[in-house]
Amino acid sequence: MTTIDASKDFIPVRIAVMTVSDTRTPEDDKSGNTLVDRLQAAGHILADRMILRDERSAISEQLRAWCASPDIDVILTTGGTGLTGRDVTVEAHRDVYEKEIEAFGTVFTIVSMKKIGTSAVQSRATGGVLNGTYLFALPGSPGACKDAWDEILVLQLDYRHRPCNFVEIFPRLDEHKRRK
Repeated sequence: MTTIDASKDFIPVRIAVMTVSDTRTPEDDKSGNTLVDRLQAAGHILADRMILRDERSAISEQLRAWCASPDIDVILTTGGTGLTGRDVTVEAHRDVYEKEIEAFGTVFTIVSMKKIGTSAVQSRATGGVLNGTYLFALPGSPGACKDAWDEILVLQLDYRHRPCNFVEIFPRLDEHKRRK
């Protein structure tokens, strides 16, 4: 089972949060606020935050820009992971991934099934890596953001989490780009 190794120091990571929505504003962005509140409560750093419309090219362009920044380790997007015509966040993420973290979507579905039953099939949550930066596309509901953070990300973004975590492999994410 998983544990927190108290003999290791916590390492805060720098996280950017993007809400993808045609209608949300900073005043009513409940899902973005949920993620910001949780990441800060866990001891991480909010590196940047924005709201973008459901436009695939704009989303992928911003993801690339954030992944090029040395000040951002992780990107969390919320919204646009459903099945409607305007839901293009997953496609924008996949436009930029060097590698997809397929198991993230699977584990998210398992977590969701416990809360919302078979309605979990309507989510296309995904994760991946670009330029040594982790990217995760989460559904636009505050409940789904809570589930993704509380059940998966809070542990995987904690260097003390055992048997393994995302933080401990940061230095190796872009090793394929280094000269031999």
